[in-house]
Amino acid sequence: GRHELQEVVTAAIEKLPERLRQVLHLYYAEDCTLREIGAILEVSESRVCQLHGQAVARLRARMKTWTAR
Repeated sequence: GRHELQEVVTAAIEKLPERLRQVLHLYYAEDCTLREIGAILEVSESRVCQLHGQAVARLRARMKTWTAR
């Protein structure tokens, strides 16, 4: 159910590399813009966009394996 889904998502996020977790945290939990995250991580806004996309793609892939069972 919903609780199990939450556990799966949390576990998937915890398996991400630190940098990708940081991007997700700043974007979703802290409501930072890509520009603000770039300033914090000292990378370009476009690099933050790439990192965010990578993190989301990895989570989606993990979720596919979970929903397939």
